[in-house]
Amino acid sequence: MRRVERGEVLPLADYELIRERFRARVIEHKRTRRVALGPHMSAVFEDRDTVLHQVQEMLRTERITREDAVLHELETYNELVPGDGELSLTLFVEIPDAELRERMLVELAGLEETFYVEVDGHRFQARSETRGVLPGRTTAVHYAKAPLDGDAIAKLRARTGAWSLGSSHPRYLHATALSPATLASLSHDVA
Repeated sequence: MRRVERGEVLPLADYELIRERFRARVIEHKRTRRVALGPHMSAVFEDRDTVLHQVQEMLRTERITREDAVLHELETYNELVPGDGELSLTLFVEIPDAELRERMLVELAGLEETFYVEVDGHRFQARSETRGVLPGRTTAVHYAKAPLDGDAIAKLRARTGAWSLGSSHPRYLHATALSPATLASLSHDVA
């Protein structure tokens, strides 16, 4: 999948003019790309649209206008765009209670290495792209990429097979079947 290019990023004033419509479109797009993973996690399968939205929102929130800073944000978020033959995910540990969340982040140390995509019983281990994990704990946000083989790519393009997203962490053994709507959206990632 092609990365987001500098020419696609709008200046802040221009973005404000289209923001409401653009956000509504991306939120709807993410609806089928977001899946729950057990009771305390969710994942968003990233693509060019989700990344462009992230860049535009970061520039807006931080009021970033300097060209070097814009390019830095673009480079940083472009790491989330899936490469050829892979799916890209952002995974969120979602525990509102701060004390429980801190305890769970310690109990889930190593979580970032346990994510996988499974297709008809064949498991594709996701490579963690998460940085800044402290020893003896994990983080609340994880970035991962799951490389697929040719058979899985063909099945995704055809929207066939039994697909799931999972974690094999001994303290968080959960898997979620991917819906037909999710597969339809993900099929564009490997088109």
